[in-house]
Amino acid sequence: MQNAQEDSATTNHELTSSAGRDTSMSIYVQYGCGLSCPDGWINFDASPTLRLQRLPLIGSFLRRGSTIFPANVRYGDIIKGLPITNNSAHGVYASHILEHLSYTDFWHALANTYRILRPGGLFRLVVPDLEARARKYLSEISTGDAEANSRFMRASSIGAETRLRGVRMMAQAAFGNTHHLWMWDEPSMAAALRSTGFTNVRRCKFNDSSDKMFQLVEDHTRFRDESYGIDECAMEALKSS
Repeated sequence: MQNAQEDSATTNHELTSSAGRDTSMSIYVQYGCGLSCPDGWINFDASPTLRLQRLPLIGSFLRRGSTIFPANVRYGDIIKGLPITNNSAHGVYASHILEHLSYTDFWHALANTYRILRPGGLFRLVVPDLEARARKYLSEISTGDAEANSRFMRASSIGAETRLRGVRMMAQAAFGNTHHLWMWDEPSMAAALRSTGFTNVRRCKFNDSSDKMFQLVEDHTRFRDESYGIDECAMEALKSS
């Protein structure tokens, strides 16, 4: 835990919340970070590739591959729980990760997120918006567009266009976890957050948080699917004092 606190201490001293709080010693956690790992945040990812790359001997060999995780990305699984002290994080961020979890695992992840947040801490998340995709599909199919279903399936990352064959392809699928296991919309996500104990639940937009630390971690391209022409489901919630 000491290393996590030291990492968070690198936060830019000029970044403060709307209340003027100095965030230099605050803890901010991102999970499912992939290759996006800004300074000032403790960045976790549960990729098996990352775990192998961190092995003392074999890791250096595996890092020769195409996906190389930066040094400040740590292995951590939000489903099992992250090595962060309870009630310590000022902010937690998860972008396009919760939809990759099964329904049951999602609830474990949400409970563990709530656990590590301190009272008054913020949780911001982005997931693909199922409602927006469904509405667009229904609008397109109503005009007789025969390709509407294919666009919907691709935009939702569900189904499979080809059957995986061979050990290599199956291994890539297992390590990549690119398919969505459970989709969400604003009403269902808001209800899940409130059920976990969060308050002040609202739909949010890119960089509209009162805590400016989130400006370091948010990417505007994650808040909108430009190829499908829809906004994604971004939510903010508070752990009450």
